[in-house]
Amino acid sequence: MGGALLVAGTSSDAGKSVVVAGLCRWLAREGVKVAPFKAQNMSNNSVVTPDGGEIGRAQAMQAAACGLEPSVRFNPVLLKPGSDRRSQIVLLGKAIGHADARYFAHRKAEIRDTVMSTLDGLRAEYDVVICEGAGSPAEINLRAHDIANMGLARAAELPVLVVGDIDRGGVFAHLYGTLALLDAADQALIAGFVINKFRGDLGLLEPGLRSLTEMTGREVLGVLPWRKELWLDAEDALSFAPDGLLGAPRPAVGEQWLRVAAVRLPRMSNATDLEALACEPGVAVRFVSDPASVTDADVVVLPGSKSTVDDLQWLRDNGLADAVLAHARAGRPVLGICGGYQMLGALIHDTVESRARAGEVPGLGLLDVEVTFHAEKTLSRPTGVAMGERVDGYEIHHARVSRRADGLAPLITLDGGEPEGALDGAVAGTHWHGLLENDGLRRAFLAWAAKHAGRDGFIAAPNVSFAAARAAQLDLLGDLVADHLDTDAVRRLIDSGPPSGLPALPPGA
Repeated sequence: MGGALLVAGTSSDAGKSVVVAGLCRWLAREGVKVAPFKAQNMSNNSVVTPDGGEIGRAQAMQAAACGLEPSVRFNPVLLKPGSDRRSQIVLLGKAIGHADARYFAHRKAEIRDTVMSTLDGLRAEYDVVICEGAGSPAEINLRAHDIANMGLARAAELPVLVVGDIDRGGVFAHLYGTLALLDAADQALIAGFVINKFRGDLGLLEPGLRSLTEMTGREVLGVLPWRKELWLDAEDALSFAPDGLLGAPRPAVGEQWLRVAAVRLPRMSNATDLEALACEPGVAVRFVSDPASVTDADVVVLPGSKSTVDDLQWLRDNGLADAVLAHARAGRPVLGICGGYQMLGALIHDTVESRARAGEVPGLGLLDVEVTFHAEKTLSRPTGVAMGERVDGYEIHHARVSRRADGLAPLITLDGGEPEGALDGAVAGTHWHGLLENDGLRRAFLAWAAKHAGRDGFIAAPNVSFAAARAAQLDLLGDLVADHLDTDAVRRLIDSGPPSGLPALPPGA
């Protein structure tokens, strides 16, 4: 059976996903047959696998770091929150229903068996499996039913590295406290620490590193520097800048910029659809939640949503619906993606996702289409032509177009000739995710948007490759691991497990 390692974090967004991707990229470049694994992910940011399943986007990114296509085996359990208390459960790529935390705990034995058999299968097939934890392993209120952190590590006898984000402050307390809150058997698997997002003089940090090792008996196996280039494929909206700016905008090619306002919906899904736009010179993409920001933008995007009807009501309650309508009526461009496309339509029939009493909810009326929600989820990776360009993408949604007006132009024509999405003047919508990752289509979209926005001085760059930008980020992650982690120590942990005799710290849960 192949070696394995679990990367845990002191909190969400501590850097687990990127450290796993970096380890995978480093090992793959060393000629190791490696695969990623996250037993349980909670995210509305997902992708469709070639076999028609659904997994977290971070695991698809990690698979790419390994040189692999995404697979449902890399993320056997995906929880997609639809409210603060209720999530859709996706097991081995397929939705099996909605449940609250108590119901999920009731099914943990079944889910645990699926997780462990999947991991065992990967370890039999690959030389190394790099596992990612979820949240923090020190969530002691959840430990009894845990299958993603120390529960997984104990069951599979995995050595564990704990990652802490120094950019948040208090990293030594976070690392020490995470270890000390675990019981002795769990502590025995914590084999080392990694500090993430460091800026400054490493010499000033050295005394703290030595003290942490003396107090815990574990070494800090690396200090990863902060790099502004690392922003693609963010796991969730927590990674956005405080001002909502996405990425690091580059200077415009022409005389004018294009300002894109993406509405930050409460249950937003697949926010990464906007990342390809943010890679373009002269395009500033911001996630916004106020009407003034919508009014001031050149282009407005309504992204995907895990709760379309509820998020549409939020738009109305907060004045954003009126701002979007005014923007469109002024002839300026609006794009709706998946749930955002559904909101742009005339009518939503939904007794499935929102369980609306009447079953009918009026949309914004900017596109003459109606959608009806179905219990069975659409999961596909279609291809076609949009704005004169060959395109591919992926679909993840319960709603299907049940009526479209005669003569309404499609945004995409599928390879079989069927229409997908809609294009009416300056308003466009599609169920496809990943559409803007197609370079030719993205340039055509930017030209269309600039024309309707009156930005004649904006010029789309002719040679931006989103695939190359993503590959460069994965290579950077591999470089950071190779240059700043003790890779010999990491290989020993993968091959031999945690060292024996590691001390247990009080109080121990």
